Amino acid sequence: MTTLSLYELNSLVRQTIEDTMDNEYWVDAELSECRESRGHCYMELIQKDEFSNTPVARASAKCWKNTWVMLQPHFERVTGQQLHAGLKVRLKVYAQFHEAYGFSWIVTDIDPNFTMGDMARKRQEIIRKLHEEGVFDLQKELSLSPFCLNIAVISSATAAGYGDFVNQLADSPFNFQTRLFPAIMQGEQVEKSIITALEQIYAESSDHSEHTNDPGFPSFFDCVVIIRGGGATADLSGFDTLALAENVAQFPIPIITGIGHDRDESILDMVSHTRVKTPTAAAQFLISNIEKTQKQLEHCEERIVHFMQNKMEIEQLRLERLSERISPLFSLVKTKQEALLDRYYQSITSSVLRNIEKARHQLNILEQKANALDPTLLLKRGYSITLHNGRLLRDPSQVKANDEIETRLEKGTIISIAK
Repeated sequence: MTTLSLYELNSLVRQTIEDTMDNEYWVDAELSECRESRGHCYMELIQKDEFSNTPVARASAKCWKNTWVMLQPHFERVTGQQLHAGLKVRLKVYAQFHEAYGFSWIVTDIDPNFTMGDMARKRQEIIRKLHEEGVFDLQKELSLSPFCLNIAVISSATAAGYGDFVNQLADSPFNFQTRLFPAIMQGEQVEKSIITALEQIYAESSDHSEHTNDPGFPSFFDCVVIIRGGGATADLSGFDTLALAENVAQFPIPIITGIGHDRDESILDMVSHTRVKTPTAAAQFLISNIEKTQKQLEHCEERIVHFMQNKMEIEQLRLERLSERISPLFSLVKTKQEALLDRYYQSITSSVLRNIEKARHQLNILEQKANALDPTLLLKRGYSITLHNGRLLRDPSQVKANDEIETRLEKGTIISIAK
């Protein structure tokens, strides 16, 4: 039996594969990994058991740069997203074995329509589940405040669409207040990032409900705006996930989406309160909402003014009719009232004079009593008054050693020190 070196053995395998597998094959698989390096695309393919979801096959695949530069833009243009882990793909491949690097499938074509079909199936499954849970239309049942001015914004802080949105609101004549909750709006982190932002908004709104009587606490948010805007329309799959749709559908504040793409609505768009195409359209929607409210208020103001004018005219006529009746009645009432007032005046005058005389007599009696109690009279009779700390001293026990005692006489004061 001949012994071969590893290189010789691998060369034999390479030759065998080249001789027996010289065709290209279409293969359906799921991407477990996909990355670019130096312009080449490296993929890890996987097939899972239909019932247990356990991997039953794995393989590596490569798409060389000269092929990838053509396949990538076509795939993204048709599907609206980039290749990423978890995506179902149909690839045209041929087998290649290298003595030093082993076996891999070389990708020469990708069928985006296959991926579109799988994406559509997943979307329909998510939509079906949302309907079964009874949450698909919950956002539509919420009422957008006619005074929607406090806006929570979920967007990338550096997105041009976010800047356009904020600037358009700032240029309006209304006092919009916006608060950014930064989120990743492209790639595999979209779902987690937006859900985290929603949780932060909910937490702040809940805190506000506990401080509704605190004038220093900031107002709660009237709505949430999720905007993307700008850049390519690729990699929008993050907006078509069940977890994100459930969070948005059940969120207690109206959510407006302006993700900035013209393809079919994402599931996020479907379950939101209002869907517009772009961030600027979202800003215009909010401005129009306030303009509508302003027009309604102006209309109500006109109706109130008109009503009050009619009411005043009616009351004016009523007063004129009453004034005609008041003139003859007034003379009779005036005569009666003057006679009554004259009687009251005479009665009150007599009573006041009696009370004054009585009060004067009482005042004289009080004056005599006050004079009799005047302490200076006692001093003139040879008595003295002893004070301790400005108060009358009645008991020697109230005085301590070295306390100062004041004795008042008719013609002076004596200061003593207690022993």
